[in-house]
Amino acid sequence: MPRVFQYLEKPSDLIRHFTPNWFTVCMGTGIVALIISELPMFSDVFWNIGQTLWHINIFLFAACSVLYMARWALFYHEAKQVFQHPIMSLFLGAIPMALATLINGMLKYGVPLYGEHLIDWAQQLWWLDVALAVTIAWIVPFCMYRQQQHSLKNMTAVWLLPIVACEVAAASGGVLIAQLEAGQAAMQILLTSYMLWGMSVLPAFAVLTILMLRLALQQLPAKEVGLSSWLTLGPIGTGALALLLLGHEAPRLMSFIGWGQLGELIQGAGILGSLILLGFAVWWLGIALLSSVHHLQQDLPFNLGWWALTFPIGVLSLAVLTLAKTLGLAWMLSIGYSLTVLLILLWCIVAFKTVIGFYQGKLLFSPCLVQFLEKQSSVKT
Repeated sequence: MPRVFQYLEKPSDLIRHFTPNWFTVCMGTGIVALIISELPMFSDVFWNIGQTLWHINIFLFAACSVLYMARWALFYHEAKQVFQHPIMSLFLGAIPMALATLINGMLKYGVPLYGEHLIDWAQQLWWLDVALAVTIAWIVPFCMYRQQQHSLKNMTAVWLLPIVACEVAAASGGVLIAQLEAGQAAMQILLTSYMLWGMSVLPAFAVLTILMLRLALQQLPAKEVGLSSWLTLGPIGTGALALLLLGHEAPRLMSFIGWGQLGELIQGAGILGSLILLGFAVWWLGIALLSSVHHLQQDLPFNLGWWALTFPIGVLSLAVLTLAKTLGLAWMLSIGYSLTVLLILLWCIVAFKTVIGFYQGKLLFSPCLVQFLEKQSSVKT
């Protein structure tokens, strides 16, 4: 039997134990693919690396999707237990966020490589991404309220995952409308994106407020989830990026319906709002750094939660770079490039550890399946 299955009873258990947190690998790889070509040096080389990573990420997302759909098809009663699990259910939000990186990559790399017909494909996929994000943003919190067991002590920033997917779709909408002519279709995407922003950023700030209270009352979380503090940068960085991308296109699209001045006002508000959000991100960045230093002094075990180091830093880097280019600030560009280099280094470390962990079978484990089997066992006894 291949070594990858050494911790599984049989090869089919790869499907049985496949969980949605594997989509965080696609999120992290996708954001690196999008941002690496923004580096000013060796631009042709990094562009080729970016499009290669985008192609690899398509394969990763397809593989994860096939495995997860197979789990629902072959092990339906076990797969639906994800809605009962207080942690694994939150990772369902990683699915639309991973898809959003593929859509943005399609617009950035796919259109120059394969033609403008991919814009239509990207538009259809974006609406699918919106439907997934909104559905998960409703269903997962409802399951938390109705049937899951939570406590303030066990709360982490992972609570943000099912909520942030909507604003990731909003930022992706800003990338998409930049490729579209002014018209009803583009206006519909613009307005929908702002609604998605509100559906995500405002609930995310409520979660961040409770998280601050939890940290003050219960201190830092356990080392197994210590790196989850980096997830706090996700909704803040993505929120700032969405305001900038949508605001940049607002004057052009609003002029189409005779509201050009409102579009200019929205653009200015987006710049100011992104500055404020990035200021909040700087505070959380300091907390995340200090928390990580504290946990790294212990024996910090590797798990898929380490991918929390990638996507949040990636969207924060993109927000800083976008704002710097908008305002023409060289010093801010330098900060953005520094964050980008840090992101790439962290991705290399986490990706390497993930490959090793997958090969050894140490990452192939479904906690919701174990919980389900324990419940069945207790019922029989």
